[in-house]
Amino acid sequence: MHRENMDKAINRYSLLFTFPSYKKIVAYLFFQCLATGIIVQLSLSATVTGFGLGICFGGLLFITSLLANQVVSKIVLRNDPILGLRRCTSFSLVSNLVITLFVCIATILSSCFGSSAFWSKIAAIGFFVSISLSFLVFEVLSFKSFPRTLLASVLQPLLFVILILFAYFGFENLQFSLIYIVLAIITAFISVQGFLADQNSVGIKTLRIPSIKLVKAFLVNWTEGAEKPFEEILEQLSEEREISVSLITFKTQDKLKTVIVVPMLHAGPFKNIGSSAIPSLIQSYLEKNLKCIVSVPHGISGHEVDLASQIQNQKFLEQLGKNVKFDVFGTKATPFVTVNLDGATAGCQIFGDCAFVTLTLAPKTMEDLPLELYEAILSEAQKSGLSYAIAVDAHNSIEGPFEVEKAIEPLKKASKTAIELACKTKKTPFEVGVAKVVPSEFSVNEGFGPGGITVTLIKTGNEVTAYVTIDGNNMVSGLREKILSNLYELGITNGEIFTTDTHMVNAVVLNKRGYNPVGEAVSHEKLMEEIKKAATKASENLESAEVSWQRVTVQGVKVIGEQQIDKLSLIVVEGAKRAKKTATLIFPAAGFLLTILLQYFV
Repeated sequence: MHRENMDKAINRYSLLFTFPSYKKIVAYLFFQCLATGIIVQLSLSATVTGFGLGICFGGLLFITSLLANQVVSKIVLRNDPILGLRRCTSFSLVSNLVITLFVCIATILSSCFGSSAFWSKIAAIGFFVSISLSFLVFEVLSFKSFPRTLLASVLQPLLFVILILFAYFGFENLQFSLIYIVLAIITAFISVQGFLADQNSVGIKTLRIPSIKLVKAFLVNWTEGAEKPFEEILEQLSEEREISVSLITFKTQDKLKTVIVVPMLHAGPFKNIGSSAIPSLIQSYLEKNLKCIVSVPHGISGHEVDLASQIQNQKFLEQLGKNVKFDVFGTKATPFVTVNLDGATAGCQIFGDCAFVTLTLAPKTMEDLPLELYEAILSEAQKSGLSYAIAVDAHNSIEGPFEVEKAIEPLKKASKTAIELACKTKKTPFEVGVAKVVPSEFSVNEGFGPGGITVTLIKTGNEVTAYVTIDGNNMVSGLREKILSNLYELGITNGEIFTTDTHMVNAVVLNKRGYNPVGEAVSHEKLMEEIKKAATKASENLESAEVSWQRVTVQGVKVIGEQQIDKLSLIVVEGAKRAKKTATLIFPAAGFLLTILLQYFV
């Protein structure tokens, strides 16, 4: 159920959208106001003079809308993190279009029935639709006080519709039309409050947090990159836990050459929230402290161990840095062996008394793997006479749904067989080469974090194994095999491709997943060119090395927890369902009630 709710919540990314530039929006607004002015004046006088007056009236509507948006964004909602001038102008464009549509309908119908009162009532219904949308948008998005939000949502559409009413009826005959508009505002306000109260009840019932508060926190992060509102919620929901981190380091001539860090900590939930950037944060922190290249492939973990905030990230990094100590080094390693059973591929290379195990389901989809799998791998390693095992979830293939229950047993069998096979091979002295590239043209929009691409080469005898780590979230199906094939051309006999599972790339693009896996938005040839560049550089600095491993336990950091993640996902899913049902009941009912009320006024 946890995975199902998360998948449904993630699918909502595709519903997000962005606005055009401010200049484009102003241009659209100009033509919309111009069209409205011409329609209004031609309905009063279908002459050349009427057309000319329409252009002038459209100009007045445009200037009024621009000024109203300036007042709303610069004074009423000053410094609101989401509702700046561009977005306020965008919403006023939508609001104006709704009013204009109903003005056209009112003009056509009133010409048939010959009643100005009828025209006013249709226009009032249009204003109800427009102001309902405005109330909803501004209350959901604005972080300002309720009175300011209320004024901001009413000001521009009210001025727009009053000018239209004045053009039709003049000052003296405006009375009844304004009564209709007041009724529309009251009805819209009540219906929107009812809708929002219903939405908030979902969050309050599930997590004792209003749903709209969660929506605001997400949107201010998505639009402006502000992490504080969402992280404050996550801190409130989080629980303290111990996090294990496995490290395997290689040194040459008393100097550290590279460290592979495998945290049993998840990068998430998205963008810059919580531990989303933790792979590259660990990488840069340890590279600075240890003065060597660091790679951070994905350990066996899921969203239940997302850190809650930047504060927790820093706490984690400081504890990790203080406890990293490599004392005992060995000089021998086995070759890298691979086993494929029932579609699961496990690789194993033993360094000293530690098994380094890689897991993949490629070319089938693989996602986060459960902790029980790591426990089974560690148990098998210890049964085979080893002290420890480090397991990497390669996270390197995605093409469809993932059924974790069906994946566990094949991965257990494959890893058990790989460990047994590796234990039977001879350990020999080895060489290590390492290189890192950070392609400037690959960004988070294309699915790449700042950690770039690291290639670690291990040469045992005549065999060379490549561990390639890409700072991204999963990889398109089939790309792993392409990369390995290209590496073979360089004389590399074995290897595995990892992604870090960084969630820096999540919630930054508008597609179904909310992110691009590695290889979906970039040229495969260009990517492989960068990997081969790093592999070539790593092969050039191959040298005899020693190895050491360590397990660090970071204590007392706050993680969100599986139950809370599931509840957050459930709020998104249930909120969307409730929104559809409630909206189809409340707003048509309110519109019908407004229509009845309007009949009592002549």
